[in-house]
Amino acid sequence: MRKTGRKRAANGSGAAAKHPRRRTHAARNGRAVSAAAIDMSALTGYVGYALRRAQIAAFTDFIASLRRLELRPTIFGVLIVIDQNPGLPQSAVCAALGIQKANFVPLLNELERRRLAVREEGVTDRRSYALHLTADGKDLLRRARELHGEHEARLARRLGSGGREQLLTLLDRLTNSDLA
Repeated sequence: MRKTGRKRAANGSGAAAKHPRRRTHAARNGRAVSAAAIDMSALTGYVGYALRRAQIAAFTDFIASLRRLELRPTIFGVLIVIDQNPGLPQSAVCAALGIQKANFVPLLNELERRRLAVREEGVTDRRSYALHLTADGKDLLRRARELHGEHEARLARRLGSGGREQLLTLLDRLTNSDLA
């Protein structure tokens, strides 16, 4: 039996495999309940919940877009920051992207293993490394940006005319303001 990650519908018709929204979930009073039948109204009015769901939807498409290049969103962000700021120390890249230093070392090891970036001794501080993209790293980033552009176009179509700009303005307002 081939595993698809989806369970067959309770009636054995395979409808759940064809239509993921029709998947059955835990039983309610002994009866199977579809995801569409679950009352989510108490959550959907929360900004934080809506942001998280939107982030999941956007990242699902973004991850699928970059998969053929074997890139994850975090690596994509690191490549962009290094490309835009050649010679930047590791600690500055971590701070800019909100990555803990302990988590950043394995990312850099991966970039070096794949010959996408190099660490060079810092000019002012020999304990620090300056980061640079290799020619392979720049080429991969160019291809990733093309795929990212296609992803952004899909999001813009879903948001409609002017929706992308409006959403970015609102998200910027949330990001750059004190919520307290």
